[in-house]
Amino acid sequence: MELKPDRLAAQLAAEPLRPAYLVAGPEPLLVLEAADLIRARARETGFGEREVFDADGRDFDWNALDASFRSPGLFSAQRLIELRLPTGKPGKEGADVVAGYCAQPPGDIVLLVTAGDWSRQHGGKWSEAIAKCGHFVQAPQVRPHELEGWLEARLRQRGVRAERDAVQRLAERVQGNLLAAAQEVDKLALLADGAPLDAARMESLVADAARFDVFRLVDAALNGQAAQASRMLAGLRGEGGAVPALMGMVAMELNRVAALARVQARGGNLAAEFKAQRVWDSKQAVYRRALSRHPAPRWEGFVAMAGGVDRIAKGRVRVGEEPADAWLALERLLVAVAEPKAAALLA
Repeated sequence: MELKPDRLAAQLAAEPLRPAYLVAGPEPLLVLEAADLIRARARETGFGEREVFDADGRDFDWNALDASFRSPGLFSAQRLIELRLPTGKPGKEGADVVAGYCAQPPGDIVLLVTAGDWSRQHGGKWSEAIAKCGHFVQAPQVRPHELEGWLEARLRQRGVRAERDAVQRLAERVQGNLLAAAQEVDKLALLADGAPLDAARMESLVADAARFDVFRLVDAALNGQAAQASRMLAGLRGEGGAVPALMGMVAMELNRVAALARVQARGGNLAAEFKAQRVWDSKQAVYRRALSRHPAPRWEGFVAMAGGVDRIAKGRVRVGEEPADAWLALERLLVAVAEPKAAALLA
């Protein structure tokens, strides 16, 4: 059965846990919250043990997952087994293992599969098998025209009343970043004091996301949002920011993606590299989208370009080089990260 994320809580409360759940979609917040609801319900109903399998890369051992389905738990009679499938594609071997589980699910196991991307091309007999014996929760991307409705519903859930223009102001501030939006709504639930919020009070309570910081600047580039990255950079420049102050974070993030790209290019364990790089689960989708746009050598080129921007910003141009505008150089770098066509032109 297919469910929308906003229907999952009611469905979980209305029935015993199903043998399997698939939660998939490009919105990390929605996938994370839906998975958390299933985990919480499992704990409430006596599932005292949790196993996590990261199926990332060609070297994932599907036999280990299959063996876990067949073996008893060590600490609890009932287990929640999580399969993290970032690409949404288990391959033939993985699809057979999941479909086999769904054909004869053990009574003491609930399987939770999470995927960071989803489209019709991702589905197959394995996902149909999950939907047949359990639930498929699809977390689609919240489009710009849907954001105000999403915010209004979330505010109501938190007991916050807001006028339409106040919701519009909040949507303008969060710039489509659902993680930032969720944080702001939680804060409003504490500060609103039960009184309806108008635009003026919303303005005073909500942090202005238009005062862009370097973290969101880099995220915009990694997410492929070239226009937004350019606008954020202009905002930082207008606030009196300095390029050298930004380059530490920019260079760190580009080096991180370059390291991930090297592992991916050689078919290594990307999940292990995420852990080594201390990338949170909720942030991994951002890096995966970035990795899908450029090959590993190009990420090495971006790291070199960042070094060049830093030299320009500090006035350390090489002999024969003309002094350049550091802001323009940084904008070109960020746009190239966000847009493959721009990267190809620079190359």
